[in-house]
Amino acid sequence: MTDPLSPRDVLDFWFAQEPETHFKADPAFDEEIRARFGAAHEAALDGAFDGWAETPDGALALIILLDQFARNIHRDTPAMFAADAKALSLARAAVEAGQDLELPAPARSWIYMPFMHSEALDDQDRCIVLCERSGLDDTLHWAKVHADIIRRFGRFPHRNDILGRTSLAEERVFLANGGFNG
Repeated sequence: MTDPLSPRDVLDFWFAQEPETHFKADPAFDEEIRARFGAAHEAALDGAFDGWAETPDGALALIILLDQFARNIHRDTPAMFAADAKALSLARAAVEAGQDLELPAPARSWIYMPFMHSEALDDQDRCIVLCERSGLDDTLHWAKVHADIIRRFGRFPHRNDILGRTSLAEERVFLANGGFNG
């Protein structure tokens, strides 16, 4: 019998990776996450690990499981965004409770990531403020890039094909010129 999944399992796995691994498409890494955490991701989406959100480490692990792992497990499918609303709700609650401030600054960026993934400008602006407050300069750069795209288009054009949305002419030009693929 295997031990039940714990927040530490998620955090140890995620933070053992080289930082660049988190942001590049790698089928082998995606498969590793799918094999190790796919069932847990689905269970988390259904509320099985909601109790983790009571502690800063638990909230962080749950947000990573829902927000980041979804992007690996379900890459290039609409399901990669299916947990975004729940991850964002957990991130809001963690920030409201001050849990983000109980974590080391580099770990906070993962609490803030659901704000950056949101297509709502208020969430984008909040991400910028949170990154500034925490001195997360690298994350702040990307938060500003994301916010600029939302200001310009009101959504992320790189998601259009995946989500079955029709791209507007300006979005097609943006994507053809390199756009944003993060």
